[in-house]
Amino acid sequence: MKIEHVAIWTKDIEKLKKFYVDYFDGIAGDKYINIKKKFESYFIKFESGSRLEIMQMTTIPPNLNDAINQYIGLIHIAFSVGSIEKVNGLTETLRKAGYMVVSEPRYTGDGYYESCILDYDGNRIEITE
Repeated sequence: MKIEHVAIWTKDIEKLKKFYVDYFDGIAGDKYINIKKKFESYFIKFESGSRLEIMQMTTIPPNLNDAINQYIGLIHIAFSVGSIEKVNGLTETLRKAGYMVVSEPRYTGDGYYESCILDYDGNRIEITE
């Protein structure tokens, strides 16, 4: 058994698609559009075979959770980039591009080397070795 995909709503589907394609080497499929529902989505596939569905619909309200503080529910998506150097490099690249670094690269208590940033919509993204 495996997780087939994770889906997230966005306020700007093209900007969020660009984020995952440019920084995490995702490959976006064709855009799906349902004109009647005013719904759009992309599936973005990653080297591991995992997929992320990003979706936009005008009737979805903004997320009221504070992106910095922890809360009940899905809290982050983790991407393994393969090395400590790549964690450090991608974290710095994202910082320079204006993305918020929530936690600097470090070893965690459970032995992971990781950092955490916020994507375009404020979703937590862990970058692990």
